[in-house]
Amino acid sequence: MRTQTWKSVRTTTFDALVSLLLVFLFFFPFLWMISMSFKDRIQIFQIPPVLIGNPTLENYKALFEREIFGVYFGNSLVIVVATVLLALILAAPAAYALTRFNFKRKKDVAFWILSIRMAPAIAVVIPYFFLGRFLGILDTKLVLIIAYLSFNVPFAVWMLRGFMAEIPVEIDEAAMIDGCSRWQVFIRLILPLCANGLAATSILCLIQSWNEFTFALFLTTTEARTLPTIVTQFLTFQGVVWGEMSAAATITVLPAVVFALAVRKHLITGLTFGATKE
Repeated sequence: MRTQTWKSVRTTTFDALVSLLLVFLFFFPFLWMISMSFKDRIQIFQIPPVLIGNPTLENYKALFEREIFGVYFGNSLVIVVATVLLALILAAPAAYALTRFNFKRKKDVAFWILSIRMAPAIAVVIPYFFLGRFLGILDTKLVLIIAYLSFNVPFAVWMLRGFMAEIPVEIDEAAMIDGCSRWQVFIRLILPLCANGLAATSILCLIQSWNEFTFALFLTTTEARTLPTIVTQFLTFQGVVWGEMSAAATITVLPAVVFALAVRKHLITGLTFGATKE
């Protein structure tokens, strides 16, 4: 009995140490980025390096003095909010249809939707560029919203499909017997029951859109540039401005972190709720 207890303690201790090590490895770059944002140029290149030196706000002050930073931040906010809302509006009915209606080659349609998400951004950015130039929407928020929807909608469909498949069909049937139409069932019953799934999907779509770089770099020049592309402003002929770049990166990840913390309960519940059901 004591031997089993000792083995259990050793296993638990080992698992805890491995978990702490993995957390440290993943979290350390983020922590180092934040520390660099509070260092001056001398401290950044100091040998041996220090995690916490003499904190300074000069990098943030210089960053906010750049008018372009506020413009890029506003562009990112508008584009991401519009993308997430439109992705959920388009994906939710599609996911509901895939779980409630039987039609030929339904599995093939579902896989085709997922295959769109598999395409790397660099492989489709040139067609988007020519399409945007033909329509006259290059360097606008609209072209980025359309581009972001192309990979957010398939992802959202598959995410919501898994949540809606867990909801018994009998709920729909009972509501329609009581006089509800299919749309009323979807809006009044299914969407509220999928609140956790909607929250989880929205935060993941937000992170993907907020951090997207390739489309924002190639499809825009000045007017519709987003925050991730501001990194190019710190690559000068004198070298990389690490302090301001770290400050910009810290501010860039902050909205996604705040939103994730605000909906963390729904996010955790949503990500651990069931699996895709055929």
